[in-house]
Amino acid sequence: MMRRLFAVILFSLAALPAHAIEIKEVVSDKGVKAWLVEDHTLPLLTLRFAFKGGSTQDPEGKEGLSTLMSGLFDEGAGQREREAFQTRLDEIGAEMSFNASQDSMAGSMRLLTENRDEALDLLRDAVNAPRFDREPFERIRAQLLSGIVARANDPQAQASRRWAEALYGKHPYARDDSGTKASLESVTPDGLRALRSRTFARSNLILGVVGDIDPDTLKRELDRVFGDLPADPQLTPVADVQPLLAQEILVPYELPQASIQLAYPGVARDDPRFFAAVLMNQVLGGSDMGSRLFDEVREKRGLAYGIGSSLAGYDHANSLVIGTATRAERAGETLDVIRNVVKGMAEQGPSEEELNAAKRYLIGAYAIGNLGSSSSIASTLVGLQLDHLPIDYMDRRAALIEAVTPEQAKKAAQDLLLTEPAVMIVGPRLTKPVAQ
Repeated sequence: MMRRLFAVILFSLAALPAHAIEIKEVVSDKGVKAWLVEDHTLPLLTLRFAFKGGSTQDPEGKEGLSTLMSGLFDEGAGQREREAFQTRLDEIGAEMSFNASQDSMAGSMRLLTENRDEALDLLRDAVNAPRFDREPFERIRAQLLSGIVARANDPQAQASRRWAEALYGKHPYARDDSGTKASLESVTPDGLRALRSRTFARSNLILGVVGDIDPDTLKRELDRVFGDLPADPQLTPVADVQPLLAQEILVPYELPQASIQLAYPGVARDDPRFFAAVLMNQVLGGSDMGSRLFDEVREKRGLAYGIGSSLAGYDHANSLVIGTATRAERAGETLDVIRNVVKGMAEQGPSEEELNAAKRYLIGAYAIGNLGSSSSIASTLVGLQLDHLPIDYMDRRAALIEAVTPEQAKKAAQDLLLTEPAVMIVGPRLTKPVAQ
């Protein structure tokens, strides 16, 4: 049965229509809301969903609880223990997965329409009645503990921890999603049950559905799977936080390469400057080919194999981050070049030619990155809702991008890039950042 599902999925990747996607909002009798892209071309249904909360909801001293929980939903639920649950998933050709991020607990399911009833029964049990039995609990926890030991000897992993702690201080974003040895050894199955009970609710549930189902049928299925959840969660409030900039972090490791990261202020998704900042960043370093950072660092000087910049957005913090790796003895030179490129962007902004090229790229690449398969469409539907964007956003997006003027892009560059950044260099002990 699983082979058949794979065959249908592979076929669907080539069979998706190229015309505009119609999104319908479906609201069940119990108030469960989903965005639906109805497509009866193939007997396949894809669901993506997210409960707002994520690892920021881990109690202090219990870090890693959400990550551990995400690995246990398909390890037995309802009346089925692990082996029976996973065997039945395989027999009916369904795929189920869960993962935790800082701001949400996400899940997905892909299934054949002919097995929809039983597949969604399994999903209902996983969401509402996960077993958290002792054997899988201990096994998944042991895997996380092994990962902690491995990361303790990984310089990049250790640097990432230092970076998060330096930027976010005591905020939950500074914590390791996978926890620590002490925190994981202190958690219990009862702690998982308590976390699920207070974070899984109808009002903080975001759903995207793509495939062979009509709105009326979906309404009934939403209530069957999610309708017994409590109406509202009991989330611990999480404060907004500004990354701590204007600092230098040195992580000494005797490595042949030094990695460099810089963090500047970012913009929230609902900020009126958002698309101006996105386009400015695209010109600065948003593309592996043709950006200013790539041209100056890689093409002209050969200082790095790759370099890029991105707008990092969380529910409670935003930043613009630049990252690269170079030969250890040329780290200072590379940092100088990056700073000069950033300074030029802050002073001049993108040229009209650069801005127009960035607009063409961002408009053209959206369908490839977000609408290439049923899974990517469902993920996009969830992402749009998490960002509080309107249901017609995809129709309006190109016009919003085209409306950005060179003056607005320059203003975004000044707002974000004139601030002294946080800088981290991971490499030999003699590596020193170069003051601006």
